[in-house]
Amino acid sequence: MAENATMPVIEGFAADLVRQIRAQDTHGSWDRKSDFQLIEDFILDKEKRRAIPIIGDPDPDTIWRLELFYGALCLAIEKRCGKMVSPLMKLSHEGFGRMVLTCGRLIVINKSLRDVHRFGFDSLEKLNAEAEKLIGQAIEMIEQFPAVADY
Repeated sequence: MAENATMPVIEGFAADLVRQIRAQDTHGSWDRKSDFQLIEDFILDKEKRRAIPIIGDPDPDTIWRLELFYGALCLAIEKRCGKMVSPLMKLSHEGFGRMVLTCGRLIVINKSLRDVHRFGFDSLEKLNAEAEKLIGQAIEMIEQFPAVADY
């Protein structure tokens, strides 16, 4: 996509995600890419989703995007509550599994993963909304059980 005025502005959680992507670029390969170009693979509208077979194995790039998304979630939660949050993922070769985010001994997010090869969001707004929902749930859990989160 060419750099122009119609390119969406990246803000909210999506901006945190872009920072995580840029942090992975140790050689400066993506310096000339816009923020939107970096996050574009996370956006799968209905047409793009239909083009992906219903049954399939996730490729390494898709798994990397999944890890980036949940890693950025951990950092966003840490930023808001001041406690370290860590992701743990168990994934089969077929794209089914579980993502768990922990804070101390507390599980703050417990998410079943399925059809990982189709991981993505309909729009930037939906990406931000899902992230904010998960961050809110994690913060609520940490506030409800602070002794376990501090352990």
